[in-house]
Amino acid sequence: MFKTRAYQNGARVVMGLDEDLAVLVADKRLTGVKGIGQALADKITELVTTGRLEYYEKLKSEFPAGFQEMLKVPGLGPKKARLLMTDLGIASLDELDAAARAGRLADLPGFGEKTQSKILEGIEHVRKNAGRYLVNVAEAEAAALLGVIRNLDGVEQISLAGSLRRLGETIKDIDLVVATSTPAPIMTAFTTAPNVEAVTGHGEAKSSVRLKSGMAADLRCVSAGEFPFALLYFTGSKAHNVALRGRAQKRGLKLNEYALERTDDSGKRVACADEAAIYRALGLEYIEPELREDTGEIEAAESGRLPGLIEPRDIKGLLHQHTNWSDGQDTLDDMIQAAIDRGLHYFGITDHSQTAGYARGLSPERVRQQHAAIDALQEKLGQQIRLFKGIESDILPDGRLDYDEETLAGFDYLVASVHSSFNLSEAEQTKRIIQAVSHPKVRILGHPTGRLLLTREPYPVNLPAVLAACAAHQVAVEINASPHRLDLDWRELRAAREAGCQFSINPDAHSTAGLDVVRFGIGVARKGWLTAADVINTLDRNGIEAFLDRRPAETTTRGPAVKGRSARDQK
Repeated sequence: MFKTRAYQNGARVVMGLDEDLAVLVADKRLTGVKGIGQALADKITELVTTGRLEYYEKLKSEFPAGFQEMLKVPGLGPKKARLLMTDLGIASLDELDAAARAGRLADLPGFGEKTQSKILEGIEHVRKNAGRYLVNVAEAEAAALLGVIRNLDGVEQISLAGSLRRLGETIKDIDLVVATSTPAPIMTAFTTAPNVEAVTGHGEAKSSVRLKSGMAADLRCVSAGEFPFALLYFTGSKAHNVALRGRAQKRGLKLNEYALERTDDSGKRVACADEAAIYRALGLEYIEPELREDTGEIEAAESGRLPGLIEPRDIKGLLHQHTNWSDGQDTLDDMIQAAIDRGLHYFGITDHSQTAGYARGLSPERVRQQHAAIDALQEKLGQQIRLFKGIESDILPDGRLDYDEETLAGFDYLVASVHSSFNLSEAEQTKRIIQAVSHPKVRILGHPTGRLLLTREPYPVNLPAVLAACAAHQVAVEINASPHRLDLDWRELRAAREAGCQFSINPDAHSTAGLDVVRFGIGVARKGWLTAADVINTLDRNGIEAFLDRRPAETTTRGPAVKGRSARDQK
């Protein structure tokens, strides 16, 4: 377990590096990076310089090829998977599926009928998500490809398209669109990019590759005049495109990936310099990519009721992050300095509570020590930034919070989260959360459904009832920006807003670099039609203090007003 944790911490360190990893390796400076010892440095050096790691290859050779796929099944850890391999000879997901359906797992030690049923559900989950990747993984791969192509001669315009441009929570493949009159050298650069493993198609208009991560990527080259239409079409979604084409037909027009044309005898093309011009030609306001899911955006664009979506610049502070007092990587000082460097006005420290022993949760005594440290830092920093003393309190199975009332009274606010007992019934889970959010110190419900993308489905809960309770108690519903969570799901946000909920976008950061994932949470909020007025951490210092204290604010400043809605509607 110690070695596993060391590798996990090392991975987080590498992901958060400000300096190029290859440069650190070449200069033999890896061991100077906090969290990387000599053993890890040697392995990272081998991996960077050779593209392979002998230690990893040796470990992998000890297990059947399908073993790693089996480990993706929720609830099936290495110990149980090895038992299946040794006792039943199961070495692949298909074999596991067949054995579970035949009832062969129930009699194994530590399994039983319930576990067998859960494994079948988990297999279905794995297959449903096969070939999909977290948005941060897709973003990094796309950035590498854009870096190769963007500055090439002949590139007139370039853009991401597809679900990554729409900021979907998981991504199947990467789509790029380029405007150029000389596609051949651009296609060559794309198909020979460093992160490309195999070329699956190579033409003048379109090339396709498989990346070393396993992701697929497509590049389409079009003329400058075709670029707006290609970008609109390949951004999607399919349902949005179908609706747009239907609208065009009703206006005597034909819309495709190359042009907007009149359907009369003239066949004349309608010139459009950009996507906004295409929407105008169809009698619509410009629709942001995140909204293009055919969930009412076309009707809203027609009647001038599109919201003015929240922007990254609207976020004035963050309220859910961890330090090395619990399971974070960086110190309290480093995390706060990182917040100052990012121009934040306030910052909440919310390490794990005492029940979370796996995450070095804080005992009441350590809470008091941390509060003293925060007070000392606040005095030192003055008005540079406002610090809040929070905690991510586990919601216990019976709905109680994770400290006695005396300890709870010392916090400025609580983020209340479920981290255990996911197998409670829907009624029990719902009652548990509703009881927790009724506590006056709880100001945010953390990652409300407990999902882990591609790994764990949401726990059973009556979400409308929970959201109604949050609204009633003026508890903000978190949009957890971790790419592994992105919880609450964007599909639930409009209904939650209509139920009277407010929201808090937080990175749930465990390192200074982790603060930057807040952009993914902003993407979720935008997909859910949220404005700055819907999100509590767009408030200024006075406003957030008032919210956390449950008192009226004297004056507050938020981001821009919402298009098409009155100030009263924005509340």
